[in-house]
Amino acid sequence: MIAGKPNSGEGAERMRRTELGRGASILTAGAVTMLLLTGCVAADANNADAPVWDGTTLVSVPGLPDEALEVMNQPQFASGRWSISVEDLDTGETLIDLDGGKLAEPGSFVKTYSAGAAWVKWGPDHTVTTPVKQSGEVTAGTLDGDLVLVGQGDLTMGGRTKDDGTVSFTNLDHNDANPLPGATLTTEDPLTGLDELAAQVKASGITTVNGDVVIDDRLFQGTLAKQPITPIVINQNLLDILITPGEEGQPATAALTPSVGAWTLDLQVETVGAGEEAEIEAPKVSADAPNTIVVTGTITADADPVLRVFEFDDPSTFARTAFIEALERAGVTVTADPLKTNPKASLPDWAAVEALPSVAELESLSLEEEVTYVMKVSYNRGAQTLICRLAVEAGKTNCDKQGMGVAQEIWAEAGLDTTQTSLVDGSGLEGNYITPQNAVDIQALMAARPDAERWRDTMPILGVDGSLADVQKDSQAAGKVYAKTGTLVGGDSFNGRLRLGTKTLGGVMQTEGGRNLAFTIIVNQGFYDGMPGVFEANDNVGQVAAIIQQAY
Repeated sequence: MIAGKPNSGEGAERMRRTELGRGASILTAGAVTMLLLTGCVAADANNADAPVWDGTTLVSVPGLPDEALEVMNQPQFASGRWSISVEDLDTGETLIDLDGGKLAEPGSFVKTYSAGAAWVKWGPDHTVTTPVKQSGEVTAGTLDGDLVLVGQGDLTMGGRTKDDGTVSFTNLDHNDANPLPGATLTTEDPLTGLDELAAQVKASGITTVNGDVVIDDRLFQGTLAKQPITPIVINQNLLDILITPGEEGQPATAALTPSVGAWTLDLQVETVGAGEEAEIEAPKVSADAPNTIVVTGTITADADPVLRVFEFDDPSTFARTAFIEALERAGVTVTADPLKTNPKASLPDWAAVEALPSVAELESLSLEEEVTYVMKVSYNRGAQTLICRLAVEAGKTNCDKQGMGVAQEIWAEAGLDTTQTSLVDGSGLEGNYITPQNAVDIQALMAARPDAERWRDTMPILGVDGSLADVQKDSQAAGKVYAKTGTLVGGDSFNGRLRLGTKTLGGVMQTEGGRNLAFTIIVNQGFYDGMPGVFEANDNVGQVAAIIQQAY
């Protein structure tokens, strides 16, 4: 995910070299000379010599082909800093070390730490179960009491499950629709899970709820970028607005999904001529009607439909309304007002709710599929929700203050030297720092697991899918590099340009010569005139990875 100012993020951590048993061999002087002349790398390349600089230009980095230096020495990176670590997973050799032991800001690569901690703790087949509890008695189909849907932090609630049981995602997710062009929607119904729960309620014998419907969202409390992280998640807590142009000079049209009764759309988007400048603002709540979403702007007559999203700040109330409507669709009458605020204050204590009988249950996707979604599209709130679920497992409820400490304990127990990182959240916003070597150490730990290939496959694949779908598509390295991205973007108001805070790529690759490598590439600070340059930076980092993949 790319973020402006509130940013988004990505990250990683570090393990002791002695614990990994790294080898140390030195290139001969002749081999070094050949390397500098040709930009090629010997199969056993490993050199402890320091990189060579000429002012701000990198002249040579032991083990790194000169072709990569041409990418890294471009003018937009002149005042920035590159750092790279590459290790052979089979031998433990350090092949490239450019400031690999120094802290750098990784952006959303941090999700490797949060999602990885969940993976280490629970394994890829772990699931969570969201129950609907019944209070009161049922007589002749009428429940004289409440239905309580107890949120468990299910990231998709059945709304992204394909027919084969895997997660559905697009390469540019709807979470990024407002800051980035080209986001698209999956075809699955985001209300599927609620419909399944409602059908089970009906099948249990309940046809009327003569009480209330309540969402119990007390499992944990958290925030990210001033937005709530809650244990109930419907459509990633977003409303999708797909805007289609009309004829020039005519209003555009739009579809609001999921369609939930509380919300209406006030579309103020005009169609302008093909080729004209056009911009659609991020949706906002009407000043006069709190459940009306206002979208303003222009769209060109020849444009494809444009996606915008509205992020609601009370997910539990939205989920309550959506669940009541699902119950009605299933043939269950609810006497309570479907549009009122979620009445969670009426709930008994947590233990009392847990003791109530369940009338419906929804099993989540496997952790493997949840992590795939988080990693492929860089889903910020999803990564932070995993941190919250880890906190709950450890008997804690305050994600913001306690969750990252739980993740640290998991990684430390696994053998990672966590002192080589400084992390403040699980998604990768500003303020997180890692060493590239620590990120490589995580991949070494994961590569030693019996489920290593399943972990590898959760990451974006160079030139194939996720945030790397359009990176180095025509390279010989396409399909052979599995890596998490990281991006932070800010503004330079003084000079009227964009500042690339970080662009990160880290994961594993199978090289042209058949070697299995773990790598991390980070560039901090670069400058661009506009967003196209930021996308170019994504390709630049991918190009460096592709060069390394081909060289070894």
